[in-house]
Amino acid sequence: MKLRPILPSLREKKRYIAFEVEAKEIVAFSDVKMAIETSMKQFIGDFGMAHAGLLFLPDWKHNKGILRVNTSMVDHTKASLALITDIATQKATVKSVAVSGAINKVRGSL
Repeated sequence: MKLRPILPSLREKKRYIAFEVEAKEIVAFSDVKMAIETSMKQFIGDFGMAHAGLLFLPDWKHNKGILRVNTSMVDHTKASLALITDIATQKATVKSVAVSGAINKVRGSL
């Protein structure tokens, strides 16, 4: 039996957030990923993380990257990014650069 695809009206809506890490040195992608996940868990909890549907895209260059979240959790995600003060024992801040529903627009802003 073949499964039917999900209708577009039933799919989760998503937004792409371009972010930039401001630090004195270049930071590893795995350290940034861990810091963002930890900050989001502290801020919105496990249930909020599941609702956000956080996904990191492999576009990591020069301390800039892209993540995908659910539309209803964009503000919560941006707030948790702003709460990060250090990454891998060095002081760093994370800024959201752009938010869009189209990935090409976000990639253009990096």
